Formats: sequence, C-alpha cells, structure tokens
Amino acid sequence: MRIIFVSNRLPLNVSHENGKIQMKQSAGGLVTGLSAYLESTKGSLDTIWVGWPGKELDRESLEFVKKEAMEKYNGYPVQIPDALNEKFYYGFCNKTIWPLFHYFPTFTEYEPSAWDAYVEVNQLFCDALADIIQPGDKIWIHDYHFLLLPGMLREKYPELEIGFFLHIPFPTYEVFRLLPGKWRKRLLEGLLGADLIGFHSHDYTQYYLRCVLRILGLETNLGEIIYQNRLIKVDTFPMGIDYDKFARLACSEKADRIMSETRKSIGDNKIILSVDRLDYSKGVYARLEAFEKFLEKYPKWQGKASMIMIVVPSRTEVDQYQEMKRAIDEIVGRINGRFASLDWTPILYQFKMLPLDELVPLYRMSDTILVTPYRDGMNLVAKEFIASKTERKGILILSEMAGASKELGEAIIVNPNNTEEMSEAILEALEMSEEEQITRNTVLQNRIKRYNVVRWATDFLEKLSLRKGFQNKLKSKLISSETRSEIFKTFSKAEKKLIFLDYDGTLVPFQNKPELAIPNQELKDLLGNLSRMKNAEIIIISGRDRDTLVNWMQGIDVSIVAEHGAWIRERGKDWRLFKQAPSDWKPRIRPILEQNSDRLPGSFIEEKNFSLVWHYRNADPELAEVRVKELTDDLVNYTANMDVSVLQGNKVIEIKNTGISKGYAGLDLVNIHNPDQILSIGDDWTDEDLFKALPNTAISIKVGLGPSNARYNLKDYIEVREFLKGLANEA
Repeated sequence: MRIIFVSNRLPLNVSHENGKIQMKQSAGGLVTGLSAYLESTKGSLDTIWVGWPGKELDRESLEFVKKEAMEKYNGYPVQIPDALNEKFYYGFCNKTIWPLFHYFPTFTEYEPSAWDAYVEVNQLFCDALADIIQPGDKIWIHDYHFLLLPGMLREKYPELEIGFFLHIPFPTYEVFRLLPGKWRKRLLEGLLGADLIGFHSHDYTQYYLRCVLRILGLETNLGEIIYQNRLIKVDTFPMGIDYDKFARLACSEKADRIMSETRKSIGDNKIILSVDRLDYSKGVYARLEAFEKFLEKYPKWQGKASMIMIVVPSRTEVDQYQEMKRAIDEIVGRINGRFASLDWTPILYQFKMLPLDELVPLYRMSDTILVTPYRDGMNLVAKEFIASKTERKGILILSEMAGASKELGEAIIVNPNNTEEMSEAILEALEMSEEEQITRNTVLQNRIKRYNVVRWATDFLEKLSLRKGFQNKLKSKLISSETRSEIFKTFSKAEKKLIFLDYDGTLVPFQNKPELAIPNQELKDLLGNLSRMKNAEIIIISGRDRDTLVNWMQGIDVSIVAEHGAWIRERGKDWRLFKQAPSDWKPRIRPILEQNSDRLPGSFIEEKNFSLVWHYRNADPELAEVRVKELTDDLVNYTANMDVSVLQGNKVIEIKNTGISKGYAGLDLVNIHNPDQILSIGDDWTDEDLFKALPNTAISIKVGLGPSNARYNLKDYIEVREFLKGLANEA
C-alpha cells in the first residue's frame, strides 16, 4: 500500500547557499506527528509527501528539487508562482477561511480574485498528483488550503481512496453562510469528494453536517452522507501527540540544564507559561490582561509569580499581525513598568520560536500554563504540556473554545473572553495542592498516552480502508454489463413474466411539487414498449392516488397498484379494494399534521383514501429535521392503540392503515399470475416491503446506494430507464 500525504508545505526547507540549492527536513506540527506514525509502521509503508517547497523555483531548480526530494525524502514539490501564492495563501487562505473559521467575521475579506487563486492552486495540486498517482494509492489530504481538492481528484479518479482531515475548527452554519453562495457550496461539495472526512471534535463534525444539510440539502444518518451514489463518512478524530517523545525530552540532560539555568534567573517564583504563535485567534492579549488583573487583585503574588511568554513570529508582513505585535509589546511594557521591582520582572517576554528541546523544559518546570485561544481546532500545546510533566505537578488552564477541552476536562476550563475568570483560574492553579495536581495530571496523562498521534493516524487510515471496503461492497451490487446480460437472458426464456415498477424516484426524479412528476414522452414510449412484451405483465406500483395514476398512464396498457397497495387495477379490469380499512382515524390525525404544517413553512398535507401524507421537501431542511423528529414521536405515541402505521419516506411522513403495503398487494398479484420470473424495481422503504415479500428467485433492484433487501442496485432513474430499454429490446 502507498500513502500520499498532501499538505500546503512540503516538510522540507529549500534555500540557496553559495549558488547551490540546499534542502533540509523541517520539523514541527503535522510532519512531526505523522513521522511518529510512520516510524511505528517500521518501514512497512511506501509514502510520498506532496506540498509547496516554500518558494518559487526556476525550471532547472524545480527539476533538481523534484529529483532530490523524491530520492532522499519521498517528497514531491508543487510549484506555486509567487504572485499566485500571494492571493492563494495570504489571500483566500489567511484572509477569508482562517478568520471566518475562527469566528472573526470582521477580519474576513471576500475578494473574488483570491477565490479564483484558491481554485487555481487546488487544481495545480490535482494536476501534480495526476503525475504520481498509481492504482491502489491512498490519498490523505490535510487542512483548509485544499477544501476543493478531494472533489477535483474524485472527478478525475472515481475509484481513488481519498481521506481529508481539517486541522482548524469548522464553523457553525450561521458563520459559514457568510461566504458567498457559490463559494460555500463548492467548498462543501469539494470535501464530499473524499471517502472519509475527519474533524478534531464532535462539534466541528456536527457543524459540517449541518451545513451540508442546510446548503446542499443532503440528509445524514450517523455521519453518513449519500452523494453522487457514494456513501461518505464524516467522523471525529481528536489528534494526539508523540507522548513518549515529550516525556523523553523532559527527562534529558539538556532539560535539566535549561531548568537549572532558568531557575537561577527567575528564582523561586511560581512560573506561569504562555506559548503561542502570533495570531489573533490565540487570545494572547486577553491572557496578558488576565495576568495584570491577577496581580492587581492579589498583590501578595507580586514578586512571587512570573509569566514566561513565548510568542512565535507568524505572518508578520500582514497588517493585522503587525498591529497585534505592537499591542502585545505595549501591554507587556505597561505591566512590567507598573509592577516590576529591582529584583522581579513580572513578564519575561520572547518573540521567537524555541526549539522543542528548549521548550519542553519550560513545560516541565512551569506551575501552570495558559492555553486560552478564542477558537482553536485542537491545540496540541495543551497536550504537550501534560506529557512533559514527569513529576505530574503543574496545572493546565485551558480555553473551552479549544478542541482539546473536549478531552482534557480535568484541566481548569475557562472562557477566553472573560479575563476575570482567567485571573481566578491562575490563582486556583497556583494554590492547588500537589495531591490534587498529581491526581488530575495522572488521569490526563493516561488519556493522552492512550490516544497518541500514532493511534490518531492509525484510526483514520483504518477507517478510510473500511469505508472504501464498504463502498466496494455496495458497488458490488450494482448491475454490471455481465449481470445485465444474464438478467435479460433469464427474462427472455421465461414464459410468464411479472414486472413491478415503482414510480417516483424510480421511473422519474423527485420533484419539489408531487404534481410535477408527470411522465414525459420518452417514459410513455418506454412503458408502452414494455407492455407489448410477450407474456409479460407490467405493474406500476406506487403511493400515488388512483386518479393521478390513471391520468398519467392513459393509453399505456399496464396494471396499476395505487396508494402502496390499497387499490389494484389489473389490465382490462376495474379497480378493486385490496383490503377494506376504516378511515375514522383521519379526523384525529389531520389536526396534528396541520399544526406541524403551520410550524414548518413549505410543508403540506396530501390525503389519499387510506393514508395521510405530510410532505416537507420544500421546507427549511434544518428546521424540518427538528420538526420531523418531534412529529414522528408524537404520531407513534398517539397511534399506539390504532390500527395504523407511521412511516418515514423520502421527505415525507405517511400515516396509513396497517396491513396495506406493496408487499401484501404484490404477493396477491404473484398468486394470481403465477409467473416464472419476477422483476421488481423501487427506491424507498415502501419497496423494501415488496422486496422482502417476493420469493428468493425474484430479481429485485434498489435505485440508489444504501442497505437494502434487494439483490441488485442501479444508481438512478436514468439507469433504470436504460435498463428497461434493454430489457424490452431483448424480449
């Protein structure tokens, strides 16, 4: 098996030194985590990493880097021209997606040229992958830079195994909908090119599913979405860290030396640590305000507690980040100027990136750490801090807006917008007993150690393989050309044939208004040809009422079963009632449906002889989801002692007399005609009754993918018509 990892940056630093190109493997972030996973496989995996090399290269240099990167690092660089990258990375990625997905709509820009650049770069990566993809490859795409890439790859490679993981938050529908309509729709559809879509937390997973429902109208079941006849899984995979690596670094000689040197400069003061990239989403300024408030409110800690603040430079060429840097510098200066003494500096501030082996000792020796982003996908700093606590002393103060808060409940959880609450959390952390600290951190360490980065990557890739296997199992029921020929041959030999055909969703597509599903001339001609097949009985078996079906089938010599089996009209005969059933329950049920129609604009009631149908196809999908659950529960409870059934269909709830079904009516017709061969085609739950009732020798076909009692599947009504044309021609 070969895995191709796709991320914005190639895990290599490319530079020119003395007129020559130099390449060095970079560390940190995603590459560090996935390296731990690859090491755990002990070389059993063949991998390639695809990404941008960090700068635009001339043709000769690019070819050299491609060759060297592949041979030495299994890397494949994708060239992005500087001008294009400016609009892609610094434009759409970091001025549109990043602020919006982190709930900073006022910072969000909606520049059409930046969107065009985003589409273009995603296509560049798609084309680059086309140069290296081989049969059997597994593609794992990472992060917000490539939300369109899964869909582009799917279009080119329908059978490709594709996984996608988002490392930042996914916003609620109300925030996501701020994107222009075309953009938001394409981003959602782009992700649906993947077989498995992963998020850090259950909240983000649910937000994505809600957007899919509201914007694309696609319903989900336990995180599964049927889209373009593929079953896609959306799930939660909280990313872990290389726990053993941090525990090992914390116990190193270098760590002991750094801790000793730090103690000499800071004395016996309690240490409050803050480590973050320069970014408005991290809440750095607010935590400084919280520390200032802490010193104001609890003067006894002045001279006894120091904050070590590490701010890692990031996007310093962007105006907002420059302003943020100035604001941080100013408040640090203010606090130090206000509270400092000759032998104590409240804040020890460094604007630089610390290597991991220098950062871990600070984790280990700190009495508490403030990890208080306004919004964060996961925030691995919180987990790194816990893993570095070899003595299990020192308390994590964690924002409830970070994905990690869902796992690390034993930390002190705070609202990052509330500086008062954060200042109280600092006091609680510094005054907490050692016994309580050890108890909390023991639980946290055990949890983080169990679900480390290796487990995270393993879980994702195993689920991706299982998903593909499940898709292939469903696809195996799709009728191939060979199976089609066998069915046609079987039917041509049979002396007596019986063909059951559902109508809506089987012979015609669903319409927003039921009355619009009128058969066109092509369908009428097709049914006419089928009706002229020798020794064949064609039966349209539908939930439609009698009058509609008679009107639509006028001039076509077929039998009709209406209202899911309540009425039967065989060719050349009058209608007969299959089963006498009372309708005295309708006046009691209708007010309930009317009340819910009033509460859900766009829904309406259809009355048939033996059923009431509540349609909600035209209603707001999110509100409909809530109302449908409520109404279904109410109806099931209310009708518990009535001889009626409550059934959910495709955007409908139907209440009908018990004992009336396509299964019962179908068996009745089978007994009357006693055919040698039976064919049944349908698309929803009402057809499942018929599939189950028919003998095992019957050829049953479900329209669309998904679990079914049918033996075979066809993708849609178009394939059904093509299949029936072939059947008629072979007869």
